[in-house]
Amino acid sequence: LIMSLSLMATAGATDFSDADQIGEDYEVAVEVLNGLGVFKGYDDGARFEPQGKITRAEVAAIIYRIATGDVADTQKDIYSTWGMFKQDVSDSNWFAGYVNYCANAGYIKGRSADVFDPNTEVTGYEALAMILRAVGYDKLGEFTGSNWQVNTASVARERGILKNISSGQLGQAATREMIAEILFRAILI
Repeated sequence: LIMSLSLMATAGATDFSDADQIGEDYEVAVEVLNGLGVFKGYDDGARFEPQGKITRAEVAAIIYRIATGDVADTQKDIYSTWGMFKQDVSDSNWFAGYVNYCANAGYIKGRSADVFDPNTEVTGYEALAMILRAVGYDKLGEFTGSNWQVNTASVARERGILKNISSGQLGQAATREMIAEILFRAILI
C-alpha cells in the first residue's frame, strides 16, 4: 500500500490551478488522495483551495469514499434513507448518503442523537476523531466524554499521524490540506 501511494504521488502531480498554494508538508497527501479520487477539488477539480475550510459533511464524504472504495459516488444514494439525524440530514441532501453511511458505521457522531450539524466547519479534533474511527480506533469509546480531544490527539500523536500538524491547529476550523494530511497519515498506519 505504501509503495502504491508513493508511486501515485510521484506519477501524477496535481493539476489544480492553486497547487502552488498547497503547503510543502501537505503536497504528497493532497496529490495521493486526489489521485485516488478520494479527496476532490472544486469546479470539477480545477481548484483545491488548500487553506479553505471544510464542513462536517465534506469530511463524511471523504471518509465514505475511503471506507467503501466508491470514489465515483455511484452507491452513496443507497444510504440516503438510513438517516439517524432527522433534524438536519434529510434524504434529499447531497450529503445524506455519506453522512448516513458513516454514522451507521460508527465513524462519525452527531451533536446529539438527531442533529449532525453537516454544514458547520469541522475542527481538527473532530475530523481527527472521525478519521481515526474509520481506520479502527475508538472501539472502547475513548473518543467520547470530557477528555475526548486529549485522547484523540494522544492516539494520533503516538501513531505519527500529527507529524506535520501542531496542537494549536486542532482546536480551530480545519483546512482542506490539513484534513488531507491527517487522512493520508492515518491510512499509512
